Amino acid sequence: MTRNDQKIDELRRRIPSFTCIVGCHDCCGPVTASSEEMARLPVKSEAEHDAALAELSCPHLGSHGCEVYNERPLICRLFGTTPQLLCPNGQRPVYMIDTRTEQEIHDFLRQTRQVLV
Repeated sequence: MTRNDQKIDELRRRIPSFTCIVGCHDCCGPVTASSEEMARLPVKSEAEHDAALAELSCPHLGSHGCEVYNERPLICRLFGTTPQLLCPNGQRPVYMIDTRTEQEIHDFLRQTRQVLV
């Protein structure tokens, strides 16, 4: 396991969770993720990526929601947990993410090679 993989796991543990509205995919749009995060996801074809991008969606969004929920990237995990990325439907954890962890996530994202999910 690389240092970045360890950092991803550590940051994931510090992001608060909450229950989404069933069937909502309002935050499932095109995002970028680190190469290490992408290596944890199933490979999608160029056609699947193109189709998702044309719909401003994610290639890992299936008919029953996120197909990679347990391995979803940090940016996806941040949605709804911070005032900077509020859930459009008002869902949120009891306690929003602490500012130190949020800053560490943004610093990590800036320091790693990002690719379009």
